[in-house]
Amino acid sequence: MASVTLARFFIIFTLLPLIVNSIPFVVFHGVADSCTKKGVKHFTDYLSEWSNAPGYCIEVGNGVWDSWFMPFEDQVAIACEKVKDMSELSQGYNIVGLSQGNLVGRGVLEFCDGAPPVKNFISVAGPHAGEASVPFCGTGLMCVLVDGLIKLAIYSDALQEHLAPANYIKIPTDLDGYREGCKFLPKLNNEFEKNATYKERFSSLQNLVLIMFDKESVLVPKETSWFGYFPDGAWDPVLSAQETRLYIEDWIGLRTLDEAGRVKFVNVTGGHLDMEDDDMKKYIVPYLIDENTLENPILTKSTRQQRPSSSFDASSFIRKLGGQQDLQLNVIHRS
Repeated sequence: MASVTLARFFIIFTLLPLIVNSIPFVVFHGVADSCTKKGVKHFTDYLSEWSNAPGYCIEVGNGVWDSWFMPFEDQVAIACEKVKDMSELSQGYNIVGLSQGNLVGRGVLEFCDGAPPVKNFISVAGPHAGEASVPFCGTGLMCVLVDGLIKLAIYSDALQEHLAPANYIKIPTDLDGYREGCKFLPKLNNEFEKNATYKERFSSLQNLVLIMFDKESVLVPKETSWFGYFPDGAWDPVLSAQETRLYIEDWIGLRTLDEAGRVKFVNVTGGHLDMEDDDMKKYIVPYLIDENTLENPILTKSTRQQRPSSSFDASSFIRKLGGQQDLQLNVIHRS
């Protein structure tokens, strides 16, 4: 009996540091996706398994529909309350954003009063500096409808209140309309009315990981994933993050973070959200592992051993939204 008790004590004592030091992470998915879709679910589960950190996908509203049509102020308010209500996050957590979900995550980071601290922010294809147009998904009915609405009156109150992507469209040749009509991105990026609290919260990050896809065809320009964008009043050339006013004038603290060595600019092969699991392990997992954990045996396992019994491959994750472009997360396994 004594030996059994001693063994239990040894196991608990051995595992306790990992349990205590484990920092959870949350995932915010992109437009036209949801936490219940296989891509996001597997993405969250694999990151959790590989990092030994508990992971949670935070859903805003009903997922797909609200990702299109709920304004970002409302999306962020819902996400803020969910984050504050999760006792698992009370000591701090990491954020992993997918495409549009990065703006929800940044909204929580910058605007959410009384929220637990965010340690690391890992951005996968985020439209941080804005989106200049919405090619999204080609010729599908939804895409044709959205494109038509955007060309009609992107900065009108009607579209700003009922079409979520309108909240981060930034037409470089219509900055007056953007300043007067865009309801979310100018506030998020501290462009016109500066808020020191937003900058303080953003620049408090331990690490900001910005992942851009080299074959990106949804975000325009693709460099918006790195906070790069078009110059004011023109469609060329595309400015690097360091050449933008947002960086030079340090509107949100991006320059502060970069000069401190806390920004990682990562370029990976693939189209929008076509994420290879090797790239997930290389560029995301290290920032989810607690810095006090010296060795993570999960990362040394083979990919085949980590898969669930029901196998999947890239073809099984290809999902289209009535057109040609894939807006949803596509985890690619190379055997």
